[in-house]
Amino acid sequence: MNDEQRLGLVKAARSAALNAYAPYSRFRVGAALLTVDGKVYTGCNVENASYPATVCAERVAICKAVSEGETRFEAIAIACDSRRPCSPCGICRQVMAEFAPDMRVIMVGEDSVIEQRVTDLLPYGFGPGYLTDNEDE
Repeated sequence: MNDEQRLGLVKAARSAALNAYAPYSRFRVGAALLTVDGKVYTGCNVENASYPATVCAERVAICKAVSEGETRFEAIAIACDSRRPCSPCGICRQVMAEFAPDMRVIMVGEDSVIEQRVTDLLPYGFGPGYLTDNEDE
């Protein structure tokens, strides 16, 4: 991923955050997902009065991409309206690891940016390989 793609991804994530439905937390998050083919899918958090039904921006973007047949991802930018970058929750980390454990995760706040790989955010994560390890036994 080059610098132009990185900046475009961050801009798309910030723009997506503007569409967040966050009447309860007032914490808006946007995500922009880059496929290996160069397509970008965006998402925002969608809250619900029944809090467990809330969907994070990262999973919205990933589900949009998967619903369009995309499953190979290069990077995701996550932007929030706080000073510090926001890190993906555990469920989002698990979903990212399902499709792209080596994907770059660009976490953006108002004051700084942190970039890591999914495997750095979810070391020893559970993945599809665990479901097939015991097939020969």
